[in-house]
Amino acid sequence: MTKNATIRTAEGTRSVQLRGDRHVDLGFADLGAWLAAGAPAPAEDATTYAVEAADFAPVVPNPSKVICVGHNYTNHIQEMGRPLPTHPTLFPKFGQTLIGARDDIVKPDETDAFDWEVELAIVIGKPVRRASEEEAADAIAGFTVMNDISVRDWQFRTIEWTQGKIWEATTPVGPYLVTPEEIGGVRPALRVQTTVDGQVMQSDDTGTLLFDPVFLVQYISTMITLNPGDIIATGTPAGVGHARDPQVYLVGGEQVVTSVEGIGECINTIVKA
Repeated sequence: MTKNATIRTAEGTRSVQLRGDRHVDLGFADLGAWLAAGAPAPAEDATTYAVEAADFAPVVPNPSKVICVGHNYTNHIQEMGRPLPTHPTLFPKFGQTLIGARDDIVKPDETDAFDWEVELAIVIGKPVRRASEEEAADAIAGFTVMNDISVRDWQFRTIEWTQGKIWEATTPVGPYLVTPEEIGGVRPALRVQTTVDGQVMQSDDTGTLLFDPVFLVQYISTMITLNPGDIIATGTPAGVGHARDPQVYLVGGEQVVTSVEGIGECINTIVKA
């Protein structure tokens, strides 16, 4: 299985490919640069690193854009009391929100409504604008895992969600970028799940997405050029803390595991600021 990552080393971040129990250096500082260069194969004499010692950075540490999709699983839309949308609901994140798949998540002092959201995330592999269906599919380099941590009390201060979604260093993404052919193509049906201290909070299948990855690349690229390394988060299923009765939020000390079948998992501890 082709799995690629960005790891932190003593010399800075490096793009790597998983091969057995080693990470093989791909020759670039991160996967964004590697994708922009056309995703070349590693050199035969490339440096390798032990997998068990890996310190994962965000899969793409500095994407030119992160576009997130809300209300894309029917059961989550229903739990939030919303009608089914006719078009994707979009909002941005920024590179500064992203952290590695094993990093701690620092809960901001300013919120009492810190929530989890497991998501399948698309990573773009080549520039694309106003994509046809075929061009959109071809532009998908692969998929990764995102936990779209949400600050609900700020999110719902207005009808526009951005202020609840862009808190610095709160969004794990990784650990690996996995190519479409390894997980069933560009419209994969994969189990997504969140556990908090071992308790299953979210569990669904990406095959039930209202707007699938290819459509999302087409739709978003109509508005703006998608560049190599850009990330599209495809939405979260039912089971978020905000929609529970009573509501459940992260307060500090919990271990949150967000996973996507065939890709991997983000394992993060919530710590108080």
